[in-house]
Amino acid sequence: MSKRHGRGSRSGGLGVSGGHTGSGGNPLWPWLALALIGILLDQFTKLLVLRQFKLGERLPVIEGWFDLTLVYNTGAAFSFLAGAGGWQRWFFVGIAVVASIAIIWMLAKHGSQKLFGLSLALILSGAIGNVIDRLAYGKVVDFVLVHWGERWFFPAFNVADSAITVGAILLILDELLRVRRSR
Repeated sequence: MSKRHGRGSRSGGLGVSGGHTGSGGNPLWPWLALALIGILLDQFTKLLVLRQFKLGERLPVIEGWFDLTLVYNTGAAFSFLAGAGGWQRWFFVGIAVVASIAIIWMLAKHGSQKLFGLSLALILSGAIGNVIDRLAYGKVVDFVLVHWGERWFFPAFNVADSAITVGAILLILDELLRVRRSR
């Protein structure tokens, strides 16, 4: 894997960073703590929805724009592979596990970089939050429904999906800022 240029000096050891960590400790732990908070928030909100809603039930929050609902997704984003017959559950769990290991490795190596670390911690929390659902229920619990009247609906999503999305946006922003600084 190539070295991330423009991000300060690093030593080659896992979890050792040339950046200041505040306490002199490993910069990995604050990011793992943040990811854990995201996982707990995701699972807590899903539990609330599972206890309060029947499948398909909708509660308007902002009439015509935003509802809470309970739906399940056996696929990935936008229900990709939802009707694939069951094998996709383990496929997506495998992808998330591999991605989580890679993210933890990157956080250990570059954890002193705040925006980069934040983006990866958010992605990690979302990946693990949805893996917990796949392992516990065989599908992902979604409950946020954004729509325009009854004409247009964005696919339902959850806190984990939101964390992955925000993390990806921040990761792109981090890279754009890094490229801009290197000019």
